Amino acid sequence: MTNLAERERNALFPTYDRLPIGAVTQAEGVYITTEAGTRYLDAIAGLGVNALGHSHPAVVQAIREQAGKYLHLSNLYLQEPQVILAEKLERASGWERTFFTNSGTEAVEGAIKLARKVFSDETKTEIWGIANGFHGRTFGALSVMDKGKYRDHFGPFVADASTIAGYDPAALEEAVSSRTAAIIVEPIQGEGGIVEMPAEFAQALSELRTKHHFLIIADEIQSGIGRSGRFFAYEHYGLKPDIVVCAKAIGGGLPLGAILTRRDLAEALRAGVHGTTFGGNALACVAGAVVLDLVDKSYMDNAAHEGDYLKRSLEEIRQQHPHSIREVRGKGLMIGIEFTAHAREVQKKLFERQIITNVTAGEVLRLLPPLIFERKHSDELLGAIQEAVETMD
Repeated sequence: MTNLAERERNALFPTYDRLPIGAVTQAEGVYITTEAGTRYLDAIAGLGVNALGHSHPAVVQAIREQAGKYLHLSNLYLQEPQVILAEKLERASGWERTFFTNSGTEAVEGAIKLARKVFSDETKTEIWGIANGFHGRTFGALSVMDKGKYRDHFGPFVADASTIAGYDPAALEEAVSSRTAAIIVEPIQGEGGIVEMPAEFAQALSELRTKHHFLIIADEIQSGIGRSGRFFAYEHYGLKPDIVVCAKAIGGGLPLGAILTRRDLAEALRAGVHGTTFGGNALACVAGAVVLDLVDKSYMDNAAHEGDYLKRSLEEIRQQHPHSIREVRGKGLMIGIEFTAHAREVQKKLFERQIITNVTAGEVLRLLPPLIFERKHSDELLGAIQEAVETMD
């Protein structure tokens, strides 16, 4: 039989550059095991999805129990798992209404549609994103992004949608007007290199909303559900959005996203105006309910404390090797190490030490460990990074 990589090349679109570790056969806790029997420390958690690590027993048990009842009914039916998860989201975040989607990019699309619908009787149609941001791969999401890597060859995009030149209050003020319906902003840009929104930008955004009456959409797809040390990352910056989109961690490893908003805004999307076949699937919702219980009770604080330890320790390494590391930034267990060069060489050296990381935005080594990361895991990761950087100097 031909090997799996050859079979994949003959069966799938050539869309992904796979990590050079071979086929994964099992994943549990903070570790991934390959067909060769090699065990890797996972410091990216399924790109932020596996907040409780891989195959958490409580998540697996909830899925098994629900699978014994039903898998899919469609949204024609009242389903308790959806209601339970929405109630938990409201208790954890304060948001009054939830719409479930299958993914983050679908949540972004729904939020853009909601903003347009709210202002459909007015001349407010502009939707703005922030340069360097990432909101997904669908046309609405791409329309509020600026990177050619994602947009080239796919235009034209959605009308009256564009980007503002970074977290720049002056550029923000110049862009928005009485025609602006919404601005979508990541409190911490993930794919953009773990770049935090400055407090002065958040203040300017709030003041201009008061002046021009637009909506603020917070994209918490990567930064939400406790990863930053708070339930949503916007809480760090004094920002109060009107709509929040989240996904990744919320489904416990299954496809799930959500749009959260106030009661009055939710009223704009009545029956038949917007919908989804699979959004709010019962299996994903029961898994999500477990995630919210455990994140809120235990692991959000762990993300804050372990994240502080990692960031302080990484800053010490940076000070020892300023010619190799330009900056360490982030909140909680969402950390970016910007190298002056050779970030992928560092990533490769970590692979050799059986540690999985990710490089984004050119020279940024991105760390998104599971929120269950313990001190021993942090120390293993730090030791490998220290060793890798020392070989570069």
